Amino acid sequence: MRSVDPSKIKGLQIVSDNSENASCAWATSYPDVPGASAMTEVMKKYVEGSLATFRSTCQRDDRRELNISHQFLVASGDVLGVRLSTRFSPAAGSGLSSGTYWYDGKAGAYRTALALVADGSRDAFVTALKNRLKGREGTDADTVDEAFADRSHLTALLDDMTFTADGGLRVAFDRGDVGVPAAGSYLVTLSKATVTPWLSGFGRRARHQTVQPSGSLNLGATSAPTAAAPTHTASGDDDTDCKRVRCIALTFDDGPAATYTATLLTYLAQYNARATFFTVGQNVVAHPDLVRAEARAGNEVGNHSWNHPDLTKLSADQVAYQLNRTSAAIKAATGKAPTLFRPPYGAVNSTVRGATTLSPVLWTLDTEDWKYPDAAKVTQSVIGKVQRNDVVLMHDIHPTSVAAVPGILRTLSARGYHFVTVSHLRATM
Repeated sequence: MRSVDPSKIKGLQIVSDNSENASCAWATSYPDVPGASAMTEVMKKYVEGSLATFRSTCQRDDRRELNISHQFLVASGDVLGVRLSTRFSPAAGSGLSSGTYWYDGKAGAYRTALALVADGSRDAFVTALKNRLKGREGTDADTVDEAFADRSHLTALLDDMTFTADGGLRVAFDRGDVGVPAAGSYLVTLSKATVTPWLSGFGRRARHQTVQPSGSLNLGATSAPTAAAPTHTASGDDDTDCKRVRCIALTFDDGPAATYTATLLTYLAQYNARATFFTVGQNVVAHPDLVRAEARAGNEVGNHSWNHPDLTKLSADQVAYQLNRTSAAIKAATGKAPTLFRPPYGAVNSTVRGATTLSPVLWTLDTEDWKYPDAAKVTQSVIGKVQRNDVVLMHDIHPTSVAAVPGILRTLSARGYHFVTVSHLRATM
């Protein structure tokens, strides 16, 4: 597939949420694009339903994890396509499933993946898929026929379809959908020549915008509000001597977030405070302007993985991919690669440490702001417990957390505290 630059989508907001406990760990994200509210609601319903089920069945001290991340397939002309990938671990096999969501700006309607195929062509399309699947390891004619037998189930079965860069159609089947679970997932790619006669009008437009994107997305939104990135620029290097004065390092995980991070940067600038932002890669590529603004204001930008998985459950190669991809996005935004990373959930082991040259950073004071969406409570959790040289854990994806910051800055400044980055604190304490 051709890559999509989400920073070009006007008014884009990434809806992110996560826990910070290693037990029953979860992290979710999906995009909210102006003009595609019907599609956003479908994704929201899926994410919130999956999370509710996970949290209701996960017990205390359970090491299970739910991670739902997003990828843009196309965002051009009047077509928007997104894949949500869901990983549940530990689970048999990879624990990975995925589905694609489509929006037709011309009709102003959400479309399922199956809508890429014309109604009158679905029998031929299904026959072609069955012929490609039969005989593969883990399948036989009976299991494949049975999977496709219930036509009312087709929309759910054929829920992950994308176009290739040369105009073919790639159909993905989750583990156990069309073969024995032990065989894993299956992919079928139909060539451009094969699939062209079967595409719907929307499917043809979706393919065209995937293969030859127009460069701009227009879904008919009446407005696409985007918070301007603050322009505050640090006057120079921080010369605070933490051996002589009381210092504190505020750290903010999981952003940047379209509106909240911009507001937070304004608050920090009002007190000449510096902080450390541990950013998530998929949000960095969506809002590089905010990451640049963080660095320009003298803050430190660190790495918090690409999509917030528990790194200790990944292989060394997977850890390296998560961190290297995010570091590359940060460097592209700021011109400087990060030197620090914060492992999601604070989970780190020898495999994680060995997969990167980045220095891990945890925290000494946890506000638990993700658990308690109460600005006053978050403020008190800091000013009532803070000690000199504390590294404070907060999140700039929650409006209540950002709203708590002015009270923290005002109160602790009056007590003589200086707000510095993690690297500065380490170097001078």
